[in-house]
Amino acid sequence: MDKRIYLCLAHMSGKEQAFIKEAFDTNWVVPLGPNVNAFEEELKHFVGQNKEVVALSAGTAAIHLGLIQLGVGTGDEVICQSFTFCASANPVAYQGATPVFVDSEEDTWNMDPVLLEEAIKDRIAKTGKKPKAIVPVHLYGMPAKIDEICVIAAKYDIPVLEDAAEALGSEFKGQKCGTFGTFGVLSFNGNKMITTSGGGALIVPDEASKKQTMFYATQAREPFPHYQHEKIGYNYRMSNICAGIGRGQMSVLDEHIAHHRHVHELYAKAFENLEGITLKSNPDGRFNANYWLSTILIDPEKSGTNYDEVRVKLDAKGIETRPLWKPMHLQPVYANNPRYVTGVSERLFNMGLCIPAGPWVTDADVDYIVEQIKACCTE
Repeated sequence: MDKRIYLCLAHMSGKEQAFIKEAFDTNWVVPLGPNVNAFEEELKHFVGQNKEVVALSAGTAAIHLGLIQLGVGTGDEVICQSFTFCASANPVAYQGATPVFVDSEEDTWNMDPVLLEEAIKDRIAKTGKKPKAIVPVHLYGMPAKIDEICVIAAKYDIPVLEDAAEALGSEFKGQKCGTFGTFGVLSFNGNKMITTSGGGALIVPDEASKKQTMFYATQAREPFPHYQHEKIGYNYRMSNICAGIGRGQMSVLDEHIAHHRHVHELYAKAFENLEGITLKSNPDGRFNANYWLSTILIDPEKSGTNYDEVRVKLDAKGIETRPLWKPMHLQPVYANNPRYVTGVSERLFNMGLCIPAGPWVTDADVDYIVEQIKACCTE
């Protein structure tokens, strides 16, 4: 194989340059402008549910601003999914609050609703107050059991900040991920479903929340002719240049989602009868993952190999893969944090691998990847 096959390489529509040129021609290169406004409108239309959207510098910034508006501060606790990237939990620490980690369930690999309720009860018993927010994640684009999570959240009157950074276009019961909670988070990092080079967005409930988010994202400047600040603000707004890239990307978003699902179907057929290799798929008809990354579990006993051996061998064959996220409760930085775990995410971490699924991955590439994985299992 002459070329290297990447997990999810950015793919341009060809329209991005026109929007960027327009930004330069009109001198709108700052973190505001026509491209930002238009990108937000297109995202708003895409996610639906009468939500508003604010384009920001990163998905991490979106989580941070969501937590701020939910009143998370020093001494508070926030329930976070353990099986995720660190950006789902780090902004909790930015606020001087404590992430409390909850393990995953087997069906979706996302926050276990049963364990979530146990954690809430235990935190109330131990601290005398309930957690300030719940941050579930739609991992690798697979929707969480968000209906069950939201029912429990409502029972205890705890707001949900929904991390849909990997799930742009994923749906649960026909509703877009990121629109179930009080706030929702999207990411447009270089390897996501669409990219703005770097960037993210906060999905908010209404126009008032949008204005509040924009206020905090632009250094919390008060409406005076001079610079006046009564609250701590942040420089989190998306630039008009990056938003121009986003506008071009929106023209191929549906195509990207369709491609990722197509690649997943090819893998599903190829691995159907392969002993020891299990492809992660929608648990039932309620779930409609975007399959941002296709993921497999490798059973060492049945396959005769393990995820790390496969990773190394595929790398030598020009195929990029990645282990599944190391659970946050196993990360040294969070070694002393409260956690409610069953061993599910730890087992998945020790068995799982992300395999290429992006827009540049061809049917022939899938055949080659499958061939190399099968070779690992028969050696």
